Amino acid sequence: MTPLDKAHAAMQAAKGDDTARLRFYECLADAELFVLLGREATGDDISPELFEVDEGRFVLGFDLEERLVQFTGRAAPYAAISGRVLVQMLDGQGIGLGVNLEVAQSSILIPADAVGWLNRTLGQTPDRVEARIAGISAPSGLPEALIGALEAKLASAAGLAEAAYLVGVSYAGGGVGHLLGFVGADARAQGPLAKAAGEALTFTGIEAAAMDVGFFDVGDPVTSRLVSQGLRFDIPLPAPKEARPRPAPGSDPDKPPILR
Repeated sequence: MTPLDKAHAAMQAAKGDDTARLRFYECLADAELFVLLGREATGDDISPELFEVDEGRFVLGFDLEERLVQFTGRAAPYAAISGRVLVQMLDGQGIGLGVNLEVAQSSILIPADAVGWLNRTLGQTPDRVEARIAGISAPSGLPEALIGALEAKLASAAGLAEAAYLVGVSYAGGGVGHLLGFVGADARAQGPLAKAAGEALTFTGIEAAAMDVGFFDVGDPVTSRLVSQGLRFDIPLPAPKEARPRPAPGSDPDKPPILR
C-alpha cells in the first residue's frame, strides 16, 4: 500500500473524523501524482485529459505510474506533478480531481469545491513577529498526533536545515508556548520550513494547539539551550543531484504548469 492508500483507508475507517480526513488531504498535497494528459506536454504547457461524469469534470491523477497504465490499458502521455501544484492549477477552473480511479482502494473523486478548499488551506502563510526569548524548557502537553505530523513533514525537508528542536518557551514581557527551532537553515529555506511546520499543525486538526517557529545559527547562544532541552527532529541530508535534461512540469512551485 502506498502512503495515499493508507491515509485513504484510515479516513474510510473513521468516517466523520475530521483529523483522519485532514491527514488524507495532507498526504494528497505531498504526493507526486501522474496526471493523464490529452496530448504530450510542451514545456510547461500541459493539457490534462478531462473526464465528464454526473458529478462534474475531473482530471485524473495516480500515485504510481503503474496505476495510470493499468487504468488506460495503453501507453499514454502524462505529467508528474505534486498534489499541491495540481490543486493550484485546478482551483477556480470548476474542475475536480479523480485519484487512483478504478485501480486502487484509494479511488476517490474530489469535487472542484474541495480542490479549492485544499488550495486555499495550502496557501496560508504564518504571521511574522519579533519576540525576545526569556526561557526555554522541555516541551510538554502537545498531542502525539502533532509530534508524528512534524516528524513526517520534516522528513521531506531534506537539506533545508541541520535539525529542528521542539521546546517550551517563555517570552520577555509575558507569553508562553511552544517553539520549533530550526538550526542551520539559510534565509531561502526559512519560508518553506515555516510553512511546512504550519501545515503540520493545520492538518492535524488540533485547534487549541499553537506553535511558534524560529531560526538559529549553529553558533547562536540559544542553540545550545535548544539542544539540551528540546525534542530533536532529524532532517535528512539532500539527495545527490542527478543530471536531468529538462525539469518536469510542476517541479518549480513558482512556475506552475499552464493548464490548457
